[in-house]
Amino acid sequence: MYKRKVINDPVYGFISISDEIIFKLIEHPFFQRLRRIKQLGLTHLIYPGALHTRFHHSLGAMYLMSLAVQTLRSKGREISHEEELALLITILLHDIGHGPFSHALEHAIVSEVNHEDISLIYMNRLNEEFDHQLSKAIEIFKDLCPRKFMHQLVSGQLDMDRLDYMKRDSFFCGVAEGIISDDRILNMLNVHNDRLVIEAKGIYSIEKFLIARRLMYWQVYLHKTVIAAEYLLMQILKRAKYLRRNGSKLFSTPAFNFFLENEFFLNDFRNDEEVINKFSLLDDIDIIASVKVWQDSSDTVLSKLSKMLINRRFFRIEMQNEPFNKTYIENIKKAASHFLRSNEHETDYFVFQDVTTNYAYDPYNANINILFRDGSVKDIAEASDMLDISMISKPVTKYFLCYPKGLPSVDK
Repeated sequence: MYKRKVINDPVYGFISISDEIIFKLIEHPFFQRLRRIKQLGLTHLIYPGALHTRFHHSLGAMYLMSLAVQTLRSKGREISHEEELALLITILLHDIGHGPFSHALEHAIVSEVNHEDISLIYMNRLNEEFDHQLSKAIEIFKDLCPRKFMHQLVSGQLDMDRLDYMKRDSFFCGVAEGIISDDRILNMLNVHNDRLVIEAKGIYSIEKFLIARRLMYWQVYLHKTVIAAEYLLMQILKRAKYLRRNGSKLFSTPAFNFFLENEFFLNDFRNDEEVINKFSLLDDIDIIASVKVWQDSSDTVLSKLSKMLINRRFFRIEMQNEPFNKTYIENIKKAASHFLRSNEHETDYFVFQDVTTNYAYDPYNANINILFRDGSVKDIAEASDMLDISMISKPVTKYFLCYPKGLPSVDK
């Protein structure tokens, strides 16, 4: 007999694990690895409380899914025990493919592979191990389930993933602007024509959710110092891979060294069991342990970059709405080259530019629909009478330029 397990979560309180397969999946090494991967990468270097992990988030999203199922059943929507279990498994495992430091290094360690692809590979592996008990969950994850609203609960603009990370991230960062009315939103959930909708009484909670999402992106997720920290780590990995693949010996854990030495693509993860097994051993600890040692590297570039990260000496970062003037960038590079006594190739690790774009609400991707009493359904952009959704639905693009602190001033 399986004895029900209870986990004490700092955000929601007690989370009950009532199904044995759920508990076994949580206990599996693939999932336990998420304890060692921070939810917000290097954000804790800016918001010290942001030390929560992908493990916390996945459990929280599963809890919210259980509440969503209860709400929909209370409104007459038939959801079988098999479907409920599949939904819980899908949302529990939706982030199982994340690599170290989450999004910060998603493409720095492997090439052209995102965490959703790897999550699906892990789910297929677990499905074989658990005698095909995950088949329905995989169907929902891949949006192949005939009941389309189920995939929306897992992946959409108002899914359980977003509801949890918004509340959890604001809680651990101490950013009140990100607090959302998740209880109200869940209670207003419904299904209309097999699509997820929000009853009209919940429209103001949705407006608040969209505003909070916008604020969280620019105050936390895309905070300029967070960007500077994450790109510093990316530059470190770029240099380490360059050195390792050109014959230099570098300290690293066996799993990390495997990815420093080789270039892997999606088909490698799908077809080579060693690749996915090595990836399952890789987490934040491998990266930080290596970077700490690299502070004393004989390679000046790697040593400087590593010391900057470990001692929290980030790049200076400028952000603006328009691309930077090319002459200004070249002058910054010249100043940095002289300051660092580095050649052009080496300077590129310390002076670089990029662009980031964010939607608070994308009207072309799984709309948030509002259900009115007369049975009509409107997109939130059309239904809202207080919020100019057209402004929130426009992409916000920011150009940024990073370079070492201490450079002499350069005119734009």
